[in-house]
Amino acid sequence: MRRRGGALNQGALASPFDTLAGDYDETFTDSAIGNVMRAAVWRRLATLWPAGSRVVDVNCGTGVDAAWLRERGVEVLATDASAGMIDVAVRRGIDAIQVRAEDLGELAALGPFDGVLSDFGGLNCVADLGAFVDGMASCVRPGGTALLCVMGPTVPWEWFWYLLHGEPRTAFRRFSSVTNWRGIEIRYPSIGTMRRLTGPTFDVTRTWALGALIPPSYAEAWAARHPRLLASLAGVERRIECWPGAAHLADHYVLELVRR
Repeated sequence: MRRRGGALNQGALASPFDTLAGDYDETFTDSAIGNVMRAAVWRRLATLWPAGSRVVDVNCGTGVDAAWLRERGVEVLATDASAGMIDVAVRRGIDAIQVRAEDLGELAALGPFDGVLSDFGGLNCVADLGAFVDGMASCVRPGGTALLCVMGPTVPWEWFWYLLHGEPRTAFRRFSSVTNWRGIEIRYPSIGTMRRLTGPTFDVTRTWALGALIPPSYAEAWAARHPRLLASLAGVERRIECWPGAAHLADHYVLELVRR
């Protein structure tokens, strides 16, 4: 599968993320918070897809997750709406194609795939999550799995952080149906919403918290000054990640699904 740098529906795929692609790895992937969060996701990915599996990485960003899976023998087709992100992923050696999450069903002819990954809030930028779920269902074989990492609407860390910094409107921004970040529309679907959307074709096998104790990425300067505390928070969070309510209060919640 070698479709590097191509695009579907090219004329419709300009993305605000194009301007963020160049320094995304520096600002998040290689950050202290980014490292502990991604390690938590990789810990679970290692249980989902053995070597030889075929997986679609939706909203792949710069291809870091795809590269990690590839090193473990998983065949990955990475997709993103941003040409800039796809360019960085391609330079990383990833098989990547420019396609919106809403148009995932256009890849069904290349399947069936063993799974779908969408990491670190890529789905929060998708206006039509129903179209994404339909496309995911058309691509994944029965018994195949998905891991969706979504930014949640209720985050005490965010409330306390921004109230402490005198920014009450930002503290409670996730309660709005749509917020704007650098020209990008962001939505915060609840766990219940995602369960309802995926319910007709997928069963939820695991729901867990990512960022209930680990601070969100905007606290990076604080986290970098307190590496031992960050490691301790991450360690405790991994032990309580599936506790009732934890995922509902986290920066991200993670749904693991199996295709009926």
